Amino acid sequence: MSTQRQVVDYALQRRALLAEVYAGRVGTMEVCDAGPYLLRAAKFHGRPTEQTCPVCRKEPLTHVSWVYGDELKHAAGSARTADELARMATLFEEFTVYVVEVCRTCSWNHLVQSYVLGTRGLNSRKPRRRTAAE
Repeated sequence: MSTQRQVVDYALQRRALLAEVYAGRVGTMEVCDAGPYLLRAAKFHGRPTEQTCPVCRKEPLTHVSWVYGDELKHAAGSARTADELARMATLFEEFTVYVVEVCRTCSWNHLVQSYVLGTRGLNSRKPRRRTAAE
């Protein structure tokens, strides 16, 4: 998206957690703990990926985008599709999107990425004043 900024990728944190799981230091029940609300959001608002679940290896992961921001009021804390995010990016000045990967089979979930969307800063140049001669 053209207004996406302040992107944070959580791949290193994910890799470290999975290394702990594979080594047996962290149990799968500790990391496969997606709640019913997150699983439902994955079903109805999620975007399927090509990446297989790193824990159960049974199905592709689903990315769910959650939106937060003071300006969103009642919409804050809700899952949104890519089309809804694009529309919201033109309507609101600034809000944060958190992308969570979810396995609908084993309930693995992890924060993948966060970024800011909105119109803030797009029109940073002040409009030129028109003169009577123009």
